Amino acid sequence: MLQPRIPVNPLPTGTPIPLTHPAPDPAASVEPTAPAPVVPARTAVQLTPGSALALAAGGGAVVLVVGTVLVSMLLAVAITGVSVALIAVVLRLLVRDMQKGR
Repeated sequence: MLQPRIPVNPLPTGTPIPLTHPAPDPAASVEPTAPAPVVPARTAVQLTPGSALALAAGGGAVVLVVGTVLVSMLLAVAITGVSVALIAVVLRLLVRDMQKGR
């Protein structure tokens, strides 16, 4: 019931059947009258010493900001983990004391 059904060719010939495409209508093709617009070639970016220095300083600033954000997130996770661990120890001690009846 749930087996796949594979179509079977009743008469395999082994020869490829070419696809037929309709011939283009010569009256339908119209030559463009206006020439295509010319796209200007891209110019290479030229860096002056001042712009190269500004680019390096900007890249350095980005690296410092991203590094600061990542380190602060790591510290936040570490502080949260230590806080949860201390709370767990305190609760464990309180529960132990309550079970002993103190």
